[in-house]
Amino acid sequence: MANKEVTVSCAMILRVVEADRARKVKLSTQPASVSALIQILKDQLQLDLEFSLQYEDPDFNNQLTSLDDINELPQKAVVHILPVQSDGSTTSTEILSDVSNPERSKMWPRDFPIPQFSYDVELRLRQGNDEFEKSGKGLKLTRDQKHDILEKLGSTMYDFKAYPDDKQIGKVAEALVTKHPCLKEPGSDTGWNGWKTSLKFKMGNLRNKMRKIGCLEVTVNAGKRSQGHPENEPSHSKIKKPRRSEVNYLPNFPQGEDEASLETVRQEIAVEVQKTEKNTSLIHKNMEKTFALRRQNIVSGSPSVNEFLNLWPALRIPSEVNNNNNNCFLVIIIYFLMWVCFIKFSFVRFSCLQSTNVLQMRILLTEDAPVSLLTVVHENAAAPIHYDPVRVSVVLENEVVTTHSQLPEAFLVLFGFMYALHLKYPKGLAKTFEFVQKVLLGMDDGKLSPSVQTLKNELM
Repeated sequence: MANKEVTVSCAMILRVVEADRARKVKLSTQPASVSALIQILKDQLQLDLEFSLQYEDPDFNNQLTSLDDINELPQKAVVHILPVQSDGSTTSTEILSDVSNPERSKMWPRDFPIPQFSYDVELRLRQGNDEFEKSGKGLKLTRDQKHDILEKLGSTMYDFKAYPDDKQIGKVAEALVTKHPCLKEPGSDTGWNGWKTSLKFKMGNLRNKMRKIGCLEVTVNAGKRSQGHPENEPSHSKIKKPRRSEVNYLPNFPQGEDEASLETVRQEIAVEVQKTEKNTSLIHKNMEKTFALRRQNIVSGSPSVNEFLNLWPALRIPSEVNNNNNNCFLVIIIYFLMWVCFIKFSFVRFSCLQSTNVLQMRILLTEDAPVSLLTVVHENAAAPIHYDPVRVSVVLENEVVTTHSQLPEAFLVLFGFMYALHLKYPKGLAKTFEFVQKVLLGMDDGKLSPSVQTLKNELM
């Protein structure tokens, strides 16, 4: 019997245009809606960002037109991807890929360091900057040159953060054209909007690449809704990202280690903590070694505070909660607490008897707060916050987890627990902790809430 040639017809053939490349997509059926088409393109092209679509309208000499109705799209069409900004607006596009250091040692910098590019690109930029200074003429890059620039920038960004926000990506683009003014975009209100959009695509593609090789901080967001798995959550639902500028939010296990080997180390830590004469250097070494396992327990398991501290009793040792504890940090906290005396906090006062001395116990924060500082002071203490209490306890989920002799130390440990246990800031004092995090400690230069910004302006 003669073989019969089977022709598979396509309901749609699309040329999907990003910033520096275009790809062909064949669809066996017409999508039911524009949103369905967007989801198909996300799946097939592995795009990890939100975007809208424009198409080249044959009725208007192929001018770009927003795609709002799927029936407007011709069977054979050219569509352009426009990433959606955090405020819902859109711009033009770009993409690339590279792999960087999977573990980080620094937070996102206040002034982003533009990396060194390849020799030929650096030479071209030097020439372009000289010409721009003389004539104001911008530099026209080849595709490979632009690719090299975006590769290096994306890699450097990933070294600091897997999910940089809109403002941070904009700061990178701004830093680029500040260092290399020949790259400013004519007609752009900022001179770097296009670079910003390109970097957004870059980071999305880089996360996809890291997800494929098993990088946990991005694979934790995998398995979202797709054509093959319509029962899953939407692609950007409940994305697990750092909430407060954590440097290593969800790192992979150290080389040569797995969950079983690190569990053995965890058990060794628990035994050592119970000893009267603790080997603190060994505890610290093993706590550092098991950091990745601890983060997986917290991020993926969401255990209660009591359950987690039973697994990791070394966290009740103040130095293990705040490995970066230093005199500078303590001074900051002391000054903060001196300042906080003048702010209106709510306190809950209790009375209790201890031997023959009448003491007062005061909870710093609010009544029934899951996170609090419990100070025990002498009855004759006059100030609402006392710098010489009998003792100060850190209370988490209504349980005393550590006890200290000084209020600054207790506050420092409490702040450390916020990070170590991935806790939410208590509702009554979220802005207080925001002030400590963003203003006093400079962790995350993101937008401040109005009241914190006002206070910062008054103090600074």
